[in-house]
Amino acid sequence: MEIDQGQNNPTIQFDGQILYLTANTDLIRDQLEGTRLEWNESIPLLDNISTDEITPAWVCFHYDETLGEYVHVGIRGGPVGQGDILNADISVIVSGLSKGCGSSRETAPYAEKWAGVQLVVARTIEKIYGQNCQNIGLLTTTDFGILDRIQAGEAIPLSEFTQGLDPISSDIVRCGGLFAYNEERLAGRLSPPPIQTPKRPLNLIEKIIARHAIADAKSGRTGIDSVQPGDALFVRSDIRFSHEYVTPMAWSLLRRHCGDEAKVNHPESVYAFRDHLTFLGDVMSDERKKMGLLDKADGLASTQEDFARSQGVRLYGEVQGGGSEAICHNAVLEDIVLPGQIVIGSDSHTCTAGAMGAFAFGVGSTDLAASWCTRDIRVKVPEVVRYQVSGNRQWDITAKDIMLHILATEYCRAGRSIGKVLFFQGEAIRDLSMDERATLTNMAVEGGATTGIIEADDKTLQFLADYRGLDPESIRPQIVNCDPDATYGDDFEILLDDLRPMVATPGDPRNGVSIDQIPENTRIGIAYAGSCTGGKMADMDMYAAVLKKAESMGLRVHENIHFYIQFGSQKIKDYARDRGYIELFERVGAELINPSCGACINAGPGSSRSKDEVTISSQNRNFPGRSGPGQVYLASPYVVAASAIAGHITSPCTYLEPADVTP
Repeated sequence: MEIDQGQNNPTIQFDGQILYLTANTDLIRDQLEGTRLEWNESIPLLDNISTDEITPAWVCFHYDETLGEYVHVGIRGGPVGQGDILNADISVIVSGLSKGCGSSRETAPYAEKWAGVQLVVARTIEKIYGQNCQNIGLLTTTDFGILDRIQAGEAIPLSEFTQGLDPISSDIVRCGGLFAYNEERLAGRLSPPPIQTPKRPLNLIEKIIARHAIADAKSGRTGIDSVQPGDALFVRSDIRFSHEYVTPMAWSLLRRHCGDEAKVNHPESVYAFRDHLTFLGDVMSDERKKMGLLDKADGLASTQEDFARSQGVRLYGEVQGGGSEAICHNAVLEDIVLPGQIVIGSDSHTCTAGAMGAFAFGVGSTDLAASWCTRDIRVKVPEVVRYQVSGNRQWDITAKDIMLHILATEYCRAGRSIGKVLFFQGEAIRDLSMDERATLTNMAVEGGATTGIIEADDKTLQFLADYRGLDPESIRPQIVNCDPDATYGDDFEILLDDLRPMVATPGDPRNGVSIDQIPENTRIGIAYAGSCTGGKMADMDMYAAVLKKAESMGLRVHENIHFYIQFGSQKIKDYARDRGYIELFERVGAELINPSCGACINAGPGSSRSKDEVTISSQNRNFPGRSGPGQVYLASPYVVAASAIAGHITSPCTYLEPADVTP
């Protein structure tokens, strides 16, 4: 890519080849072997290419230019091998809907950039992935008309890649990345335009953003009267956290741009977690161990320990016997976040903390490293989509079923929720426990949303009193409520009266169908009950309800099934022990695992080992390769436990009756 800077609007020349990631993966292979594809709109492109496919979990043990050798090696069907894109002189990559869905891992765009890619073209681009691309100087567009011009050798004005962006994002693209932009901003040569939105009724997200807005960068003063969707600004974060997958890359970026002696600003509000790779050695193949990948993964943990020690940051570490103190999202909810705060984390499921009435969202390594310097994070005020949930929820309908139903709507499947906030409201939401609310907010990102959020209420305050010993009345003033006449980008009503248990079929969390549509005797080999989504206290209650009833019927885990139950934190494990669940789980044949992300990211027991292995899981994602090479169905804790007993996917009604479930 050559940029001609000799004019006010620089132009860019793309000299390499265009790679079309087509639904027919044979065509991808042909292009990599030198065949030039004559593109036309009738050729279907791959949709929903997740960051797990761009850089599978094992690739993320690298965080330098080595990533360029492995870009897109996880693409379904396996058309891309090590070094293929790097060696094929690819400068433009093209795909369909929802490019970069899933994890916030910045290794994905970095791998593309370090493989020589300069431009990503897609029908829609997921929010975190798109922002990560901006931060590192990788251009993106949804304008397919540009392809013929590039093929013809035309120099493209840089301004075409800033169209539709907010002023801050535009300046970051023009500067070539976030750190270069921040250098200009902190030197006073660039500044975000002042927010001039007149006072107006604010919804929950808008009000939190307005309270945290940087009103004066020099003094650090925060708070402005009003914002509206589309406003671009910097806000002051309350909590910043990362885990061992990301901390080393972020620390490397911090030192590269700010010097080896760079210090974290306000370290008491920064947290690090050893929660993703603690069981990796149990499942990594001998082949990958011989590649030195287990050593590299262990190196991530030791580098994070050095970071935490040198910066005075609280580290949630590994525990004796394996596993971690807590998965980051469970710990943030249990120990750290308060209503009305802004939380940023190095993981897309940071939105879990939205159950506390906080604005919580995932960021990439560059955003995180920059925030360590300033505590500031850039925000484009998002549109809020309100889901008013009402009706009589049947005893076997959980938050997971509600969320899988929402994700399966055309609104989410078509990408219309990308970058927005899903706001859950209504009597049925108020009836949910905090754990169940967290399932809703946790999975908002599966629809491409920035986050999910629920207003804090008396149930929130009781949770803080019960689990943290906080005085509810001292916390009440921090609760943020919507103005009654606030406006929303879209408004939906969800009626629960006729909702049946939902199952997401393999490939995407948006593939939800009623369990009645799953073929009878869909055999499984693994039932996995865990992750930040499915390893909470309320989830343990649901597993126990099914297993207690099964035991009373003389049943155990099916002889052909491995049923894994993994706790989200040590506190959740203690909760299960206190209620006799651990003994129950062991009696019926479940295999118990200490807290860690584990199988959800193909890094612990419960991962599949072959393509024909089928899993039913309470985790949040089932993208290709996410949890091993097999096929993953997503469902509620009730369905997962019932299926573990039956040996095939089945409804909770197979074993439970309404009287067996505590309301």
